[in-house]
Amino acid sequence: MEIVKSQVIFLNSGGNILWLLLLVSICLWSLICNRFIFLKYTYSYRQQQWLKRWQQSNQGKHQVHFYIKRCILSEAKISMEESLPLIKMLIAICPMLGLLGTVVGMIQVFDGMAITGNATARIMAKGISQATISTMAGMVIAISGLYFHKLLEKVIYDKLHQLTMSLK
Repeated sequence: MEIVKSQVIFLNSGGNILWLLLLVSICLWSLICNRFIFLKYTYSYRQQQWLKRWQQSNQGKHQVHFYIKRCILSEAKISMEESLPLIKMLIAICPMLGLLGTVVGMIQVFDGMAITGNATARIMAKGISQATISTMAGMVIAISGLYFHKLLEKVIYDKLHQLTMSLK
């Protein structure tokens, strides 16, 4: 229970933007995990279906085989890359949300200075802390998400290449 309490304190110290970053992060990692689960468990079953369809179509003309092969590869690519554009968008949003948190934190610093009429360290520290925490969180989420996005792209490319070689 102490861990949850300390996490809530941390999220509150980063302001509302940090809570929004948490929501974006949960969505991002859910989509990334979904793609890895699909590629690990569901893809092999789908690959067998595509190969069966390819073998059943081997009785027709050569021109028709070309179009069936393109259709199977397109279907495979679409099913593997299903969430990648959304993942990429969420990764791009994270640093921007961190920057928004920086701006909000700095506005709080200036607002606190305007209310009190002087720049005390206590007033400035809270806003600067909020600004740096949200920036750091946005960057950490984006960098780690980018790594796994590129890993997903590589796995998808490899599986698509393997499927292409199987359809000869």
